[in-house]
Amino acid sequence: MTEEETRAAVVAAAQEMDRLKLNHGSAGNVSMRCGGHALVTPSGVPSRELSPALIARMALAGEGGFEGPLPPSSEWRFHLDVYRARPDVNAVLHMHSTYATTLATLRREIPAVHYMIAAFGGPSVRCVGYASYGTQELSALVVDGLMDRDGVLLANHGAIVAGDNMRRALWRAVELEALAQIYYLGALAGEPVILPDDEIMRTVERFKNYGPREARE
Repeated sequence: MTEEETRAAVVAAAQEMDRLKLNHGSAGNVSMRCGGHALVTPSGVPSRELSPALIARMALAGEGGFEGPLPPSSEWRFHLDVYRARPDVNAVLHMHSTYATTLATLRREIPAVHYMIAAFGGPSVRCVGYASYGTQELSALVVDGLMDRDGVLLANHGAIVAGDNMRRALWRAVELEALAQIYYLGALAGEPVILPDDEIMRTVERFKNYGPREARE
């Protein structure tokens, strides 16, 4: 993808997350890797008002400098740090969706209540501890939580998903909220049965060729 195509994909993803009610207003943020840079949604701009020209450009080797008419999201640190720690990740989405955030306020991880947990690389989606938004402390927690996973809950805050492309990241965002809802409702009704780790890890292997892919000519 060209930089202009990547900027357009960031805008489209932010607007799609609003449409899916995974975010609202200016909540949450979106980024994509673009060569040695990250393209990050700006701070405080509702998704409906975004345009490709408003997306901030940040060097992955930098310490917060940006190019663009508006500063990047206050959460820019974890976007850059995830890309540095995970060369396989090319898209990062942060959301404040209802059920994922509810579990995050309870500080509960999502266990293997459904085999779709395998979409995140293991038998759980962790919930990391609390740190103030935009801090290096929060960024370190995020990187640890995503060490061998593609989704994480942030205590009393929200959730983050990652993908090797934007389509897979958006797919995981939808699946994470669905899993959070299933677990929350199941826990209200009784005690959900948790699938064994070995079953989930077999499914993780099968999922390596599962889910949406980028179209190839």
